[in-house]
Amino acid sequence: MQKITTEVVVGIFVLVGILALAYLSIQLGEVKVFQPKRYQVSAEFDSVAGLKTGATVEIAGVPVGTVEKILLHDYRALVIMSIIPSVKLQEDAIASVVTRGIIGDKYIQITPGGSDRLIPPGGKIRDTESAIDLEGLIRKYVFSDKQGGDSL
Repeated sequence: MQKITTEVVVGIFVLVGILALAYLSIQLGEVKVFQPKRYQVSAEFDSVAGLKTGATVEIAGVPVGTVEKILLHDYRALVIMSIIPSVKLQEDAIASVVTRGIIGDKYIQITPGGSDRLIPPGGKIRDTESAIDLEGLIRKYVFSDKQGGDSL
């Protein structure tokens, strides 16, 4: 009788250990198992240089979604984002590609609009601001015409 109870206790202990390991694997691997279903919104940009799939989408510094796909559509970058269902985007919202710090990661920042009309799931953010090409600005400044004379 005591042998059976010992085996049951060991079995329960092993089962709890396996469940704990599975939970940690899901959490550390950032597998989206227990997250609510999200809706998709897209936006077109002239340039998304440095933006990667999986980047965050933020409103007022708060993460509200992720970048799911980046595609080329009519020679423009089409970014497909998944947004949490509690966040409703207005029709006149603005999506911008911004950098975290000077050389940090790129992410999408959404500035809410004031419209009463909302973007439906699968809809499109019309107003966008592309990423600033820092290298291009530096190149333009360094290699600008340094010959005498005013440019005015």
